[in-house]
Amino acid sequence: MSDHAALPQLGLPVGWLAEPVASAPERVLVALSGGVDSSVAAALLVEAGHEVVGVWMRLHDAADRVDGGRKSCCTLDAADDARRVADQLKIPFHIQNLEREFAAAVLEPFIGSYLDGETPSPCVGCNTAVKFGALVGKGSALFGCDAVATGHYARRAVSADGASWRLRTAVDSDKDQTYFLHGLSSEAIARARFPLGELTKGEVRDAARARGLATAEKPESQEICFVPDGDYRSLLRSRGWSPKAGEIVDERGDVVGEHQGSAGFTVGQRRGLSVAADTPRYVSAVDPRTNRITIGRRESLERREIDLTGAATPSGELQSDVVLEGRARIRHRGVLAEGRLISRGGGAATLELREPLWAPSPGQTVVLYEGETLAAGGQIAAPVTAPVAAHA
Repeated sequence: MSDHAALPQLGLPVGWLAEPVASAPERVLVALSGGVDSSVAAALLVEAGHEVVGVWMRLHDAADRVDGGRKSCCTLDAADDARRVADQLKIPFHIQNLEREFAAAVLEPFIGSYLDGETPSPCVGCNTAVKFGALVGKGSALFGCDAVATGHYARRAVSADGASWRLRTAVDSDKDQTYFLHGLSSEAIARARFPLGELTKGEVRDAARARGLATAEKPESQEICFVPDGDYRSLLRSRGWSPKAGEIVDERGDVVGEHQGSAGFTVGQRRGLSVAADTPRYVSAVDPRTNRITIGRRESLERREIDLTGAATPSGELQSDVVLEGRARIRHRGVLAEGRLISRGGGAATLELREPLWAPSPGQTVVLYEGETLAAGGQIAAPVTAPVAAHA
């Protein structure tokens, strides 16, 4: 089974329609990151006759640094690039300080998640609480904008009665970002605009070049903008984490090695274990209470059942005994597996899969698709249920 898979276009479920074309010009706030995607999104909106306001978000202290490789969306040169594009498009440009909101919704939960033995999904919190939360509120209050647009690759779907909204996968399945947007409510999706949803990445690059945009050749930004060196452990240390040596045990509980801090490991990790074995071993559990890491063979990390917390649809938390069927993924670009989501109420749910998925990591996001629409999502709970072998 492949480690990742694109999301094929399966059509809209019964009762859902593709988003209607805007019938009148709107005043739209565009989150300009200084990258090519948001630049083209803004350009397309301007050309469609909308009144566009560009905003670059200052989210953390990376904004005080220059990125020589020009890959970050949060540094000084990213802000300069965003301003240059706004000037080219002749739209107003503002810098909005959202550091407090970002720290509360993304940075602190990110640190806490690793210290709790989990693997966080910071982009989910950033999109939900910051870009389509705090920015929407301030965009409406300060700039009179009714909608917020980004350079995400996603589309929208609306119920036949117009009362509910869902995310719909992008045309470019390789770039689809609905996984990271799963936390958006129906109301937030109604106010969101995704001008790139019908385009491929190659078409976006071509559009930027054709318009002479300053960011046309800019490389992709890195995945975690507030971890500039790619090592989240350095961030944990800067926030007071002191690594302590602990035991590495096998699945029988026998000590087979030693590690230098449990927060430095995630489920599915192989690198850094320094354990001699006849076959490869992977982290199967992280217990911060005992500072112990459990490892096992690859097959021991497969699961047909995954427990969730915070399970919800765009319309709200799932009620007890609700069953949704579709295709699930447990990581961005991850394998899609057919299964069903069974709600127990209070955000608790179980994902039952026809075929096992590998290494579900507590704290990571799970999403369930019905056709092309994202029907529900949640977070993997700790501990995960018994391995596949236990169900045999």
